[in-house]
Amino acid sequence: MSQASEPSTVRPDRPTGSVVVVALVSAISGLLYGYDTGIISGALLQIGDEFDIDHGWEQVIAASILVGAVIGALTCSRLAERRGRRGTLLLVGIVFVVGSVAASLAPSPILLSLSRLVLGFAVGGATQTAPVYVAELAPTAYRGRLVLFFQIAIGAGIVIATIVGASETISWRLAIGIAAVPAAIMFVLMLRLPESPRWLLREGRLDQARAALAHVRPADADLDSEFGEIRDNVEAEQEAGTRGWSGLRAAWVRPALVVGCGLAIFTQLSGIEMIVYYAPTILTDNGFSDSTALRVSVALGSTYLIAQLIGLAIIDRVGRRRLTLLTLPGAAVALFVLGWFFVTGNDGKEMTPWIIATLIAFMAFTAGGIQLMGWLTGSEIYPLATRAAGAAAQSASLWGTNVLITLTLLSIMNTIGTGQTFWMYALFNVAAFVFLYRMMPEMTGRSLEEIEHRLERGEFTPAGFTR
Repeated sequence: MSQASEPSTVRPDRPTGSVVVVALVSAISGLLYGYDTGIISGALLQIGDEFDIDHGWEQVIAASILVGAVIGALTCSRLAERRGRRGTLLLVGIVFVVGSVAASLAPSPILLSLSRLVLGFAVGGATQTAPVYVAELAPTAYRGRLVLFFQIAIGAGIVIATIVGASETISWRLAIGIAAVPAAIMFVLMLRLPESPRWLLREGRLDQARAALAHVRPADADLDSEFGEIRDNVEAEQEAGTRGWSGLRAAWVRPALVVGCGLAIFTQLSGIEMIVYYAPTILTDNGFSDSTALRVSVALGSTYLIAQLIGLAIIDRVGRRRLTLLTLPGAAVALFVLGWFFVTGNDGKEMTPWIIATLIAFMAFTAGGIQLMGWLTGSEIYPLATRAAGAAAQSASLWGTNVLITLTLLSIMNTIGTGQTFWMYALFNVAAFVFLYRMMPEMTGRSLEEIEHRLERGEFTPAGFTR
């Protein structure tokens, strides 16, 4: 077990323009994640017609990016340790370009799926690396908001994707291929950004680490105190045997792993991907026109983004745990009501406004709550020596759950019914509430070093963080 020094009082350091730029450039990878996963929702209607494929192939095409994301998350955890957070994000930018161009030129559903597998590698690598990179550069008081730029960018990408899909005038090939442009921009801008000072200290590059920290702090910041705290923590970790993937098995690290992976799984079991990927398909299968279904997707994507912006504004004041527990019941109720519409046959045209309103309500509750936490917690709850591995395990849990949902959702709906499927996901939200109420501590306002210190003292519980 590491013996980190007693953490210092949290400093209200203000964010500089440099650290905001770091968060914004890193967030481009989140924009690409949202766009590349969201664009398939509307594109599937065109792809199905062009390739003459059934729902089985549609599920494979949608899920291939998720399989790649699992591979990318696990692979990039090791790259982030060897090449650094910034170096890994540079590689991710290149893969985004290659995958986008290949998918846009794919002549068959098989090659399209393989190209989206490559894209998935970049998506998984970005979700594992970008939040950690920003968290390790951000001042404590603003860490939540700066890391969540990534999450907001995901919402923006989804909105753009739904608007492009709803236009019905843009070829799916152009819609997918155009993502190569922001990926190339991210790569160029990332070349000018600093590496994580925590990673540089682990590599023994003290002067570069101090310069990197100074680059993203105000001139009048207490740099000596923060740098000393980080250095002490790094030295303690290097002396300990708890590091990397093997370190995740340590008893004192396990509570963070359980909370992180459990939260990641429940972000997907909330039903968000069911709506993002398959809303047009679900609605058209139940009598809605293609144009109406695509317009609903735009409304849902816009709601996602607005709810996340609200969450971004309040999360560091309301708190991670409290915000999640306040919004989960609303998401569960919305899904129960939505299921009731379909089970009782109240899903005709006259009920269209009510169905759409319930879908929007669900999106607002889930996007403004639990969806904010998946990438944020992975960047802050693990000890430094296991942070990349912990974030990778959390990302892999999220993407693995997503793969199972995407590959089985339409089949489950055909077997048990649309309404009953919504009820099943409502129960998952209830289970998420119980799990997080019992297991997730409030980490708002805690430095990364203090969170680690609480973890090693066995205080990583809701009650432990109140002492």
